[in-house]
Amino acid sequence: MPLLTFDQTRPWAKSIREAVRLKRMPPWHADPGYVKFRNDLSMTPAEMETLIAWVDAGAPEGSSSDGPAPREFVNGWRIAKPDVVFRIPQESKVPASGTLEYVYLSIPTGFTEDRWVEMAEIRPTNRAVVHHAIVYVKPPTSDGWFSARQYLAGYAPGMSPQIWKPGQARLVPAGSDLVFQLHYTTNGKASMDRTEVGMVFARKPPSERVMAMSTGNHWIEIPPGAADYQADSSVTMPQNVMLVAMRPHMHLRGKSFEFRAVYPSGESEILLRVSRYDFNWQPYYYLDKPRLLPRGTRIECTARYDNSPNNPRNPDPTATVRWGEQSWEEMMLGWFDVTVPVASR
Repeated sequence: MPLLTFDQTRPWAKSIREAVRLKRMPPWHADPGYVKFRNDLSMTPAEMETLIAWVDAGAPEGSSSDGPAPREFVNGWRIAKPDVVFRIPQESKVPASGTLEYVYLSIPTGFTEDRWVEMAEIRPTNRAVVHHAIVYVKPPTSDGWFSARQYLAGYAPGMSPQIWKPGQARLVPAGSDLVFQLHYTTNGKASMDRTEVGMVFARKPPSERVMAMSTGNHWIEIPPGAADYQADSSVTMPQNVMLVAMRPHMHLRGKSFEFRAVYPSGESEILLRVSRYDFNWQPYYYLDKPRLLPRGTRIECTARYDNSPNNPRNPDPTATVRWGEQSWEEMMLGWFDVTVPVASR
């Protein structure tokens, strides 16, 4: 429902109060008390108290002259006007029903020189059937679709475009291809989609290269009815890097997710804890201040799953659940982005 005007909002006042009290809205799932994030959408206690007091007072309108100007929403690209847009070669046909495997499409960039990308956004033309889309960069030196590939951008529920701070960018080497990974889901109506990705190039060479890393557990095996199954994974930093963003990924049985750093000194700290994971909101969490991860630092991830009948999203609590691409299967992935200095030329 729209909540742009008082008349639209007033009938939902009690529901808004409940959603705010239960912290279902605004959609922000990082637990407080750990690392601060620059894209934090949560409300302060004072803001919550103000909103709840307004509802408890009967949700009066107040003076319209004191209200802010109407919110202006972007129509089209949420990044700046792209310097280049790549679309999948032709429309994908999505049937009305059935289970669809991932689609992989490779598109040559035609870049004759290295390109530094400081903004990237993936846009499906039919969001109703696009479960997710990821675009990888495949350099000309790789010998297959998946070797040496680098994450460029992704589209999934709750994700924002990739927009980096000044001086930071992802590298697309000259002669690279873009590999689109597309996951379509049927919804009872045959339809079409032609997903595209737009890029904004850095106007000058960046000082830091943004690189994607991940750690995951492909051997999960969640027993039927298990209400608190745990899966762990880790990866060690091969060099000094700066941590700039994190994103947990699970499916419908996902319950909670935690990122930790274990430093070479033996000290450890929690970087991100999502106590109430929600499959419908999967943002990147961008650190307000980058965190140094010295060489030898281990990033550890712990995921918990609820395969019990008490999980309202659970497709089948009687099933043994393993790793798989479909939503009724499961995944355990901790994505994170780091920066490394760009060597001067």
